[in-house]
Amino acid sequence: MSERIERPRGTHDVVPAEMARWRHVTDEIERLCALYGYRRILTPAFEDTALFARTSGGGSDVVQKEMYTFTDRSDRSLTLRPEGTAPICRAYVEHGMHRDPQPQKLYTIAPMYRYGAPGRGRYREHWQASVEAIGSGDPSLDAELIQLYDTLLGRLGVCSYHLELNSIGCRDCRPSYLERLRAWLADNDARLDAHTREKAATSPLRVFDNFLAKPEPVREALTEAPTIGGSLCDACVEHFRAVRADLDATGVAYRLVPTLVRGLDYYSRTTFEFVGPMENENSTITGGGRYDYLVEELGGPPTPGIGFGAGIERLLLAMAEDGVEEPPSPGIDVFFALEPGALRSAVVGWLAALRATGVSCDMDYAGRSLKGQLTQAGRLGAAATVVVAGDTATIRRPGGDDTTLPHEAVVSTLSP
Repeated sequence: MSERIERPRGTHDVVPAEMARWRHVTDEIERLCALYGYRRILTPAFEDTALFARTSGGGSDVVQKEMYTFTDRSDRSLTLRPEGTAPICRAYVEHGMHRDPQPQKLYTIAPMYRYGAPGRGRYREHWQASVEAIGSGDPSLDAELIQLYDTLLGRLGVCSYHLELNSIGCRDCRPSYLERLRAWLADNDARLDAHTREKAATSPLRVFDNFLAKPEPVREALTEAPTIGGSLCDACVEHFRAVRADLDATGVAYRLVPTLVRGLDYYSRTTFEFVGPMENENSTITGGGRYDYLVEELGGPPTPGIGFGAGIERLLLAMAEDGVEEPPSPGIDVFFALEPGALRSAVVGWLAALRATGVSCDMDYAGRSLKGQLTQAGRLGAAATVVVAGDTATIRRPGGDDTTLPHEAVVSTLSP
């Protein structure tokens, strides 16, 4: 016997038994995105490595530790996409979407790839919804995106979560804050762990990233560090006030978290995270923020934008933690069970005719007895079971009377 091949570590299969809840989530995301005016976009699974190195920041964990990067046969450096925002912004620039009416409201649902320690809710290949609004700096757009995801959680039955909110300023007010922060980090170097010192040297603002996963003494030290809220310029203060006002107007509750930053360099102003019921490092079920300089960094005109990335697996885990019931698996419309001696070729023709009219139907291909075929019809959730005899067929529906009819009337009776 050949050695069994299993899926790569850090990946997972979505088997048919799980597909009903998977589709329930992705269908609801698609429905809400359409309701809010977002259109679907698809980008390649791999991109030029420079796209992520330039936009995510050389000091980010994504670039330093997590990217799946390879050289192809033409000696080009390519990377499997670790996140969805940069590829969508690359497509925005490449296809001249800045010349179209703004903002461009776009979304994708696609696999992302990050090399990291796999665990519950953490996969090296994971699916993510990326929802982006590019081409407007209106703070109401920030609030709309946040409210969209808040609505999604409510539609899916997730109740145990909270929204964390912050503003990390713009390139006008952030430099002076970073000077203060660097000075504080240098004075308190002995209180930090090696990982935080590394971040302090490469990207000081990111010392706050993944705050809850840091050792407790480091967290205690960082709570004394200067936060950016007191350094915001007037424009950023007003923008953040307007975002909060719109969230208040739509009934979206939030917590102000002055240490909340995002792990990529392109974020500015509004940053946010939805934190779910999981009591571990996977508690963040979505995160996002404003990226007003990203399109410009990719060679486009100055273009503000905002978006979020929401992991599908994390969302499913939050639903399970909150006790949300599994959605019912869709059944088929008709199952044909053949008695001994029934003409099988006739049933094959009925299947083709009914499927052509949009009726989902099936029959037995495993040589089961009539009793076994009826059991299989139940497993498939058949709305009608047709027991086929030599010259007649009997239609059985749960809770209804049986109907017996000649073969030539089967298709017309079952057709819509």
